[in-house]
Amino acid sequence: MTALPVAPPPIPVLADRGGTQLKTPRAVLLVDTREQQPFDFSRFQHWFAGVETRALHLGDYSIAGMEDVCVVERKSLSDLVYSFTAERNVFVNRLHLMADYPHRLLVISAALSQVKSPYSYTQTDPNRITQSLIAVLAGLRVPFLCTETEELGAEIVASYLYQVHLYHWLETNDHGRFLISDDL
Repeated sequence: MTALPVAPPPIPVLADRGGTQLKTPRAVLLVDTREQQPFDFSRFQHWFAGVETRALHLGDYSIAGMEDVCVVERKSLSDLVYSFTAERNVFVNRLHLMADYPHRLLVISAALSQVKSPYSYTQTDPNRITQSLIAVLAGLRVPFLCTETEELGAEIVASYLYQVHLYHWLETNDHGRFLISDDL
């Protein structure tokens, strides 16, 4: 079966109270200046008030005003392998820092089956990388997602940041931590 992802929605989710849609502000998505090949967020221009590039203390993506509570780290497969081998101490230290953030996500721009398959550019055992990811999940409680394409990766990151901002706004403005009454 070949996956054929549908186009992203006009807006990821809406919040309403009593059948009335809440007027919520749009966030500014932040891209770290050190991100060498950032995701293309142009398809999500209606989701955000803008996309800005600036130096982030940690991670590759965040939301303006939430940099100290929200971090997304993105890795290509080759970068993930390199980070868990040659730069392991540096990367594990970054993951420990991420673990302190209430909203954190590691996004891998490769399918999990690719992470678990032999690599043409190194003799590194794919089991080592896979088990390192599981250790990050279980030990540090940093969730990770694998995305098969750059487009899916960009959509997942954009949607995650959109929803982190939305839930934060709902709580800050005394609307509770749910989108629709008695829902998520």
